[in-house]
Amino acid sequence: MTSGAKKLAGPAFAGDDGAPDLALRAELAAPTESLIELLRSARLLVAVVAVPEELGVAGADKRTHLAAVSMINASGAKGLLAFTGLDSLTRWDPIARPVPVLGAQAAGAAIADGSVALVIDIAGPHRYVVTSTALTSLAAAD
Repeated sequence: MTSGAKKLAGPAFAGDDGAPDLALRAELAAPTESLIELLRSARLLVAVVAVPEELGVAGADKRTHLAAVSMINASGAKGLLAFTGLDSLTRWDPIARPVPVLGAQAAGAAIADGSVALVIDIAGPHRYVVTSTALTSLAAAD
């Protein structure tokens, strides 16, 4: 988990209800060359969770902060988690909070945090991992 080096929230999504972009989900199910361009301006939800800073009496949380969630694979590579909708985020973790961002912002935040991937919809319906030059290209619009 990371504290994130980039700002992830913005007023552009004030009325967002968390519904998935069905066109984006269809593209993730059968990716084409246009996927990165579609992701660039797509609204994604970055998962944030409460992380204890220090423990109080009897191990109870005394102070916490919110952190974006990253995962580390078996080879040690880190990826920032993002979701196409609230349904896919809560399928992964019903306690995680959504922070809406553009795909380009999510990619930029991933790179700034030392991640080598943006992992989209890890719990489905169609998991997709943006890595390498595609991640850099996606972040370039940020």
